[in-house]
Amino acid sequence: MSEALRGHPLFQTHAAVLLFGLAGLFGKLLDLPAYHIVFGRTLFAALALGAFLVLTGRPERIRTRGDLCGLLTLGLLLAGHWIAFFHAIHISTVAIGVLTFATFPLFVTLLEPRLTGERLRSGDLVQAGAILAGVCLLVSGGDGGHAPARGAVWGTLSGLSFALLSLMNRHYVLRYSPLTLAWVQNATAAALLIVPVMLCGERAGPAALGQLAFLGIVCTALAHVLFIRGLRQIRARTASLIAGLEPVYAIALALILLHETPAPRTLAGGGIILACAALATRSTAVIR
Repeated sequence: MSEALRGHPLFQTHAAVLLFGLAGLFGKLLDLPAYHIVFGRTLFAALALGAFLVLTGRPERIRTRGDLCGLLTLGLLLAGHWIAFFHAIHISTVAIGVLTFATFPLFVTLLEPRLTGERLRSGDLVQAGAILAGVCLLVSGGDGGHAPARGAVWGTLSGLSFALLSLMNRHYVLRYSPLTLAWVQNATAAALLIVPVMLCGERAGPAALGQLAFLGIVCTALAHVLFIRGLRQIRARTASLIAGLEPVYAIALALILLHETPAPRTLAGGGIILACAALATRSTAVIR
Protein backbone atom coordinates (compact mmCIF):
# COMPACT_ATOMS: atom_id res chain seq x y z
CA MET A 1 0.00 0.00 0.00
CA SER A 2 2.77 2.41 1.00
CA GLU A 3 4.77 1.62 -2.14
CA ALA A 4 1.67 2.10 -4.29
CA LEU A 5 1.00 5.50 -2.75
CA ARG A 6 4.58 6.58 -3.40
CA GLY A 7 4.06 5.83 -7.07
CA HIS A 8 1.00 8.05 -7.36
CA PRO A 9 1.92 11.55 -6.13
CA LEU A 10 -1.15 13.12 -7.74
CA PHE A 11 -3.37 10.63 -5.92
CA GLN A 12 -1.62 11.45 -2.63
CA THR A 13 -2.10 15.17 -3.16
CA HIS A 14 -5.76 14.88 -4.14
CA ALA A 15 -6.40 12.53 -1.19
CA ALA A 16 -4.80 15.04 1.18
CA VAL A 17 -6.90 17.92 -0.15
CA LEU A 18 -10.04 15.75 0.04
CA LEU A 19 -9.27 15.07 3.71
CA PHE A 20 -8.65 18.78 4.34
CA GLY A 21 -12.05 19.47 2.78
CA LEU A 22 -13.69 16.78 4.90
CA ALA A 23 -12.34 18.46 8.04
CA GLY A 24 -14.65 21.42 7.56
CA LEU A 25 -17.73 19.25 7.97
CA PHE A 26 -16.89 18.63 11.62
CA GLY A 27 -17.98 22.21 12.33
CA LYS A 28 -21.50 20.89 11.73
CA LEU A 29 -21.12 17.27 12.84
CA LEU A 30 -19.79 18.09 16.31
CA ASP A 31 -22.08 19.88 18.76
CA LEU A 32 -19.15 21.49 20.55
CA PRO A 33 -17.69 25.03 20.73
CA ALA A 34 -15.16 25.80 18.01
CA TYR A 35 -12.25 26.02 20.46
CA HIS A 36 -13.19 22.58 21.83
CA ILE A 37 -13.09 21.11 18.32
CA VAL A 38 -9.74 22.75 17.65
CA PHE A 39 -8.32 21.41 20.92
CA GLY A 40 -9.31 17.86 19.99
CA ARG A 41 -8.03 18.25 16.44
CA THR A 42 -4.65 19.65 17.43
CA LEU A 43 -4.17 17.23 20.34
CA PHE A 44 -4.76 14.10 18.26
CA ALA A 45 -2.81 15.56 15.33
CA ALA A 46 0.17 16.36 17.57
CA LEU A 47 0.15 12.84 19.04
CA ALA A 48 -0.03 11.24 15.58
CA LEU A 49 2.61 13.51 14.02
CA GLY A 50 4.91 13.06 17.01
CA ALA A 51 4.62 9.28 16.78
CA PHE A 52 5.30 9.41 13.02
CA LEU A 53 8.43 11.54 13.51
CA VAL A 54 9.78 9.21 16.20
CA LEU A 55 9.03 6.02 14.24
CA THR A 56 10.66 7.39 11.09
CA GLY A 57 13.68 8.62 13.04
CA ARG A 58 13.23 12.23 11.98
CA PRO A 59 12.63 14.24 15.17
CA GLU A 60 14.31 17.64 15.14
CA ARG A 61 15.39 19.86 18.01
CA ILE A 62 14.48 23.54 18.00
CA ARG A 63 17.81 25.26 17.44
CA THR A 64 17.46 28.69 19.02
CA ARG A 65 15.32 30.45 21.60
CA GLY A 66 14.21 32.86 18.89
CA ASP A 67 12.97 29.95 16.77
CA LEU A 68 11.10 28.55 19.76
CA CYS A 69 9.33 31.87 20.38
CA GLY A 70 8.46 32.16 16.70
CA LEU A 71 7.06 28.62 16.50
CA LEU A 72 5.01 29.15 19.65
CA THR A 73 3.56 32.28 18.03
CA LEU A 74 2.68 30.23 14.97
CA GLY A 75 0.90 27.72 17.21
CA LEU A 76 -1.20 30.54 18.67
CA LEU A 77 -1.98 31.75 15.15
CA LEU A 78 -2.94 28.23 14.05
CA ALA A 79 -5.35 27.90 16.97
CA GLY A 80 -6.98 31.24 16.12
CA HIS A 81 -7.20 30.31 12.44
CA TRP A 82 -9.01 27.03 13.07
CA ILE A 83 -11.31 28.51 15.72
CA ALA A 84 -12.44 31.17 13.24
CA PHE A 85 -12.84 28.52 10.51
CA PHE A 86 -15.00 26.12 12.53
CA HIS A 87 -17.03 28.96 14.06
CA ALA A 88 -17.80 30.30 10.58
CA ILE A 89 -19.15 26.91 9.53
CA HIS A 90 -21.03 26.40 12.78
CA ILE A 91 -23.01 29.66 12.51
CA SER A 92 -23.58 29.58 8.73
CA THR A 93 -22.87 26.78 6.23
CA VAL A 94 -19.94 24.65 5.11
CA ALA A 95 -20.00 26.41 1.73
CA ILE A 96 -19.76 29.92 3.19
CA GLY A 97 -17.05 28.89 5.64
CA VAL A 98 -14.77 27.21 3.10
CA LEU A 99 -15.35 29.75 0.32
CA THR A 100 -14.58 32.78 2.46
CA PHE A 101 -11.54 30.95 3.85
CA ALA A 102 -10.45 30.55 0.21
CA THR A 103 -9.68 34.29 0.15
CA PHE A 104 -6.31 33.53 1.81
CA PRO A 105 -4.20 33.57 -1.41
CA LEU A 106 -5.31 37.15 -1.98
CA PHE A 107 -4.23 38.14 1.52
CA VAL A 108 -0.87 36.51 0.84
CA THR A 109 -0.59 38.54 -2.37
CA LEU A 110 -1.46 41.78 -0.58
CA LEU A 111 0.69 41.20 2.51
CA GLU A 112 3.80 39.75 0.89
CA PRO A 113 4.96 43.03 -0.71
CA ARG A 114 5.02 44.64 2.75
CA LEU A 115 7.41 41.95 3.91
CA THR A 116 9.62 41.87 0.80
CA GLY A 117 9.58 45.58 -0.03
CA GLU A 118 8.03 44.98 -3.45
CA ARG A 119 5.51 47.39 -4.91
CA LEU A 120 1.86 46.35 -4.96
CA ARG A 121 0.66 45.79 -8.51
CA SER A 122 -2.55 47.26 -9.86
CA GLY A 123 -3.72 43.77 -10.80
CA ASP A 124 -3.60 42.79 -7.13
CA LEU A 125 -6.02 45.59 -6.29
CA VAL A 126 -8.35 44.46 -9.08
CA GLN A 127 -8.31 40.93 -7.65
CA ALA A 128 -9.05 42.34 -4.19
CA GLY A 129 -12.07 44.20 -5.52
CA ALA A 130 -13.32 41.13 -7.36
CA ILE A 131 -13.01 38.94 -4.25
CA LEU A 132 -14.85 41.57 -2.20
CA ALA A 133 -17.64 41.48 -4.79
CA GLY A 134 -17.66 37.68 -4.57
CA VAL A 135 -18.00 37.76 -0.78
CA CYS A 136 -20.83 40.32 -1.01
CA LEU A 137 -22.64 38.10 -3.53
CA LEU A 138 -22.04 35.13 -1.26
CA VAL A 139 -23.94 36.63 1.67
CA SER A 140 -26.57 38.72 -0.13
CA GLY A 141 -30.24 37.89 -0.15
CA GLY A 142 -31.75 34.72 1.21
CA ASP A 143 -33.70 34.07 4.39
CA GLY A 144 -30.82 33.13 6.68
CA GLY A 145 -30.89 36.40 8.59
CA HIS A 146 -27.48 37.65 9.65
CA ALA A 147 -25.95 34.16 9.82
CA PRO A 148 -24.40 34.19 6.29
CA ALA A 149 -22.80 37.60 6.86
CA ARG A 150 -21.46 36.59 10.28
CA GLY A 151 -20.16 33.35 8.86
CA ALA A 152 -18.46 35.22 6.01
CA VAL A 153 -16.74 37.58 8.47
CA TRP A 154 -15.37 34.69 10.52
CA GLY A 155 -14.42 32.76 7.38
CA THR A 156 -12.55 35.76 6.00
CA LEU A 157 -10.75 36.17 9.34
CA SER A 158 -9.80 32.52 9.01
CA GLY A 159 -8.37 33.25 5.56
CA LEU A 160 -6.44 36.28 6.83
CA SER A 161 -4.95 34.38 9.76
CA PHE A 162 -3.98 31.48 7.49
CA ALA A 163 -2.26 33.91 5.11
CA LEU A 164 -0.21 35.27 8.03
CA LEU A 165 0.55 31.71 9.13
CA SER A 166 1.72 30.78 5.63
CA LEU A 167 3.95 33.83 5.25
CA MET A 168 5.56 33.27 8.65
CA ASN A 169 6.05 29.56 7.97
CA ARG A 170 8.13 30.36 4.89
CA HIS A 171 10.83 31.70 7.19
CA TYR A 172 11.04 28.49 9.22
CA VAL A 173 10.51 25.88 6.48
CA LEU A 174 14.05 26.68 5.27
CA ARG A 175 15.45 25.28 8.55
CA TYR A 176 12.90 22.71 9.71
CA SER A 177 10.89 20.00 7.95
CA PRO A 178 7.20 20.74 7.31
CA LEU A 179 6.21 17.80 9.52
CA THR A 180 8.24 19.16 12.42
CA LEU A 181 6.63 22.57 11.98
CA ALA A 182 3.17 20.96 11.85
CA TRP A 183 3.89 18.95 15.03
CA VAL A 184 5.18 21.94 17.01
CA GLN A 185 2.31 24.17 15.95
CA ASN A 186 -0.39 21.57 16.66
CA ALA A 187 1.16 20.74 20.04
CA THR A 188 1.35 24.44 20.93
CA ALA A 189 -2.25 25.08 19.89
CA ALA A 190 -3.45 22.10 21.97
CA ALA A 191 -1.47 23.31 25.00
CA LEU A 192 -2.90 26.81 24.70
CA LEU A 193 -6.47 25.50 24.62
CA ILE A 194 -6.24 23.11 27.58
CA VAL A 195 -7.41 25.68 30.14
CA PRO A 196 -10.41 26.99 28.11
CA VAL A 197 -11.55 23.41 27.48
CA MET A 198 -11.17 22.45 31.15
CA LEU A 199 -13.16 25.52 32.20
CA CYS A 200 -15.84 24.74 29.64
CA GLY A 201 -18.88 23.01 31.09
CA GLU A 202 -19.27 20.76 28.03
CA ARG A 203 -17.53 17.40 27.77
CA ALA A 204 -17.05 15.32 24.64
CA GLY A 205 -18.76 11.93 24.80
CA PRO A 206 -17.35 8.71 23.30
CA ALA A 207 -18.84 9.40 19.87
CA ALA A 208 -17.49 12.95 19.80
CA LEU A 209 -14.06 11.75 20.95
CA GLY A 210 -14.02 9.28 18.07
CA GLN A 211 -14.88 12.04 15.62
CA LEU A 212 -12.19 14.32 17.08
CA ALA A 213 -9.65 11.50 16.80
CA PHE A 214 -10.59 10.99 13.14
CA LEU A 215 -10.37 14.74 12.54
CA GLY A 216 -6.94 15.01 14.14
CA ILE A 217 -5.32 11.77 12.96
CA VAL A 218 -6.81 11.28 9.49
CA CYS A 219 -7.94 14.75 8.33
CA THR A 220 -4.89 16.52 9.78
CA ALA A 221 -1.85 14.31 10.46
CA LEU A 222 -2.35 11.83 7.60
CA ALA A 223 -3.38 14.63 5.23
CA HIS A 224 -0.15 16.52 5.97
CA VAL A 225 1.95 13.39 5.35
CA LEU A 226 0.21 12.66 2.05
CA PHE A 227 0.46 16.27 0.85
CA ILE A 228 4.14 16.57 1.70
CA ARG A 229 4.94 13.22 0.05
CA GLY A 230 3.07 14.37 -3.04
CA LEU A 231 5.18 17.53 -3.15
CA ARG A 232 8.32 15.42 -3.53
CA GLN A 233 7.32 14.34 -7.02
CA ILE A 234 5.10 17.08 -8.44
CA ARG A 235 5.65 20.79 -8.94
CA ALA A 236 4.70 23.11 -6.09
CA ARG A 237 2.47 25.08 -8.47
CA THR A 238 0.58 21.90 -9.40
CA ALA A 239 0.12 21.07 -5.72
CA SER A 240 -1.13 24.58 -4.96
CA LEU A 241 -3.69 24.37 -7.77
CA ILE A 242 -4.91 21.02 -6.44
CA ALA A 243 -5.12 22.58 -2.97
CA GLY A 244 -7.47 25.16 -4.50
CA LEU A 245 -9.98 22.32 -4.93
CA GLU A 246 -10.48 22.06 -1.16
CA PRO A 247 -13.68 24.20 -1.17
CA VAL A 248 -15.05 22.15 -4.07
CA TYR A 249 -14.44 18.89 -2.23
CA ALA A 250 -15.86 20.33 1.01
CA ILE A 251 -19.06 21.56 -0.65
CA ALA A 252 -19.53 18.24 -2.48
CA LEU A 253 -19.03 16.28 0.75
CA ALA A 254 -21.43 18.59 2.61
CA LEU A 255 -24.02 17.96 -0.11
CA ILE A 256 -23.58 14.18 0.13
CA LEU A 257 -23.18 13.75 3.88
CA LEU A 258 -25.10 16.70 5.34
CA HIS A 259 -27.59 17.31 2.51
CA GLU A 260 -26.49 20.95 2.57
CA THR A 261 -27.27 22.47 -0.83
CA PRO A 262 -25.58 25.83 -1.54
CA ALA A 263 -27.76 28.58 -3.01
CA PRO A 264 -27.07 29.77 -6.59
CA ARG A 265 -25.71 33.10 -5.29
CA THR A 266 -23.35 31.17 -3.02
CA LEU A 267 -22.01 29.22 -5.98
CA ALA A 268 -21.70 32.39 -8.07
CA GLY A 269 -19.88 34.33 -5.35
CA GLY A 270 -17.73 31.30 -4.59
CA GLY A 271 -16.83 30.95 -8.26
CA ILE A 272 -15.53 34.53 -8.32
CA ILE A 273 -13.53 33.97 -5.12
CA LEU A 274 -12.00 30.71 -6.36
CA ALA A 275 -11.11 32.18 -9.76
CA CYS A 276 -9.32 35.13 -8.14
CA ALA A 277 -7.69 32.84 -5.58
CA ALA A 278 -6.38 30.63 -8.41
CA LEU A 279 -4.80 33.67 -10.06
CA ALA A 280 -3.21 34.73 -6.79
CA THR A 281 -2.01 31.17 -6.16
CA ARG A 282 -0.08 31.06 -9.43
CA SER A 283 2.92 32.50 -7.61
CA THR A 284 2.19 31.07 -4.18
CA ALA A 285 2.26 27.53 -2.79
CA VAL A 286 1.18 26.86 0.78
CA ILE A 287 0.51 23.82 2.98
CA ARG A 288 -2.38 23.74 5.37
